Amino acid sequence: MVNNESDPFVNRDTPIPVVSITGPDHHSSTAFGVRTAGDRNGNGSRHQLSAGKLKAKLGSLADRFDRPESPSRVSDRLFTMLLQQVLPSQDYDEDTPVKDRRSRKYVDRPGFSLPVMSSNFRRFNARIGVAFVFQNRLIRLFAWRVPSQTLSFLSVYTFICLDPALLAVLPFAMCLFFIMVPAFLARHPPPPTHTPTDLYPLAGPPLAAPQTIRPAPELSRDFFRNMRDLQNSMEDFSRLHDKLIALLAPPTNFSNEALSSVLYLILICTACLLFITAHLLPWRFIFLIFGWAATCAGHPRIQELLTETKTDELIREKEIEGRSWLIGLSKADIELETSPEIREVEIFELQHRALHDEDGEYESFLFSPSTYAPLSPSRIAGDRPKGTPFFEDVQPPRGWRWSDKKWTLDLLSREWVEERCVTGVEVEIEGERWVTDLHYEVLEEESPKRKGKEKEVLKNVWEASNAPSRKGEWRRRRWVRGVERVPVNGSSES
Repeated sequence: MVNNESDPFVNRDTPIPVVSITGPDHHSSTAFGVRTAGDRNGNGSRHQLSAGKLKAKLGSLADRFDRPESPSRVSDRLFTMLLQQVLPSQDYDEDTPVKDRRSRKYVDRPGFSLPVMSSNFRRFNARIGVAFVFQNRLIRLFAWRVPSQTLSFLSVYTFICLDPALLAVLPFAMCLFFIMVPAFLARHPPPPTHTPTDLYPLAGPPLAAPQTIRPAPELSRDFFRNMRDLQNSMEDFSRLHDKLIALLAPPTNFSNEALSSVLYLILICTACLLFITAHLLPWRFIFLIFGWAATCAGHPRIQELLTETKTDELIREKEIEGRSWLIGLSKADIELETSPEIREVEIFELQHRALHDEDGEYESFLFSPSTYAPLSPSRIAGDRPKGTPFFEDVQPPRGWRWSDKKWTLDLLSREWVEERCVTGVEVEIEGERWVTDLHYEVLEEESPKRKGKEKEVLKNVWEASNAPSRKGEWRRRRWVRGVERVPVNGSSES
């Protein structure tokens, strides 16, 4: 009888947490047991859930809804409850000051959804078994579980190192020997050893169904195998991630600027040297020796030898010596600037008076970062100036602090007006250095006798002492103050 249903492709090489339903003939009344590592050794305790409790739990899930639940919906509810325990209670907004390359503003991807997460996790877990099979085979290969397989791998690796053009053949050879040949043998199995060859048909139609890869059924043993391996893979990745961060982050993140500067110089000099001499290095033999050394290091006897000689301690000592050498080199040759960066900031004091009140006095309006000149975009749009009414409310830029005790009036009013190409204003080169708007309607209403002198007046409009009073609605003057960058461990002072 040929079974047309093919088994799911999952990791079957190691024991799994067993999920079993026991009958009343057992000594205990357990119905749903999870076996831990201690159970396999015979000295562990078994955490179990009775059949009555399991039935009551499933019944409570079904009572929450009007219509009966299918097994898939029950699994949805179970995974949703699991994810609810994992998710944080705080909501995170994407409009955070930290730049996140995973934000939807860079790549348009669906947002987070708890039901979608639960469904995708179950689908992913049912199909990830092939990756864990490949992982376990690599572990067995490099751990020398079957020495003939490891030596065969080293032979192929040697041929590829000596002739890199064989890399083009490798994908096709792997497809033939690891995919198509096993698939053919599954449909045309070889004769069993206990049957004479002349009685076993070697030709004719296939004797078995084709082998396919299908997902593991939910809540099955294979499904829990994948969950176990996924759990262990997450732990392996977390440990590897933490070790790499602990090894690479301190010397490269400029927490110790002198050490990172020395390492930067070494790396850039090495990169320039390799850019010139890389073609002269025997890369084939380098990869050949490195591959053989890495593979042979996984042999059990070599592992025992490394453990006996305390190689880990030796490597740790060499790492400490290398770090000490770099720190000593950084202290001897690297000199960093310790004084903070100093800049100058500006603020404009704006005053206002009624447009046609020639005898009125200008009244203080506010302190603004903008000049609010006649041709500024905000002035043309009809917007009011923005700022603060008091000097004390002006704050330094973020990440900076005041280096001067007070604000200083900029006496070079003509210079900053020319730098900003401000037009339609009258500039005081003496006194309080006000830069006042010109009222052009007054110019148009002047007598014809003065029209002949208009060009001369406009030419000397910068010198307010000789020009007639045509002051407009707004005037401003510039104040400056020094700021310095706040160190990481420093406190901001105002």
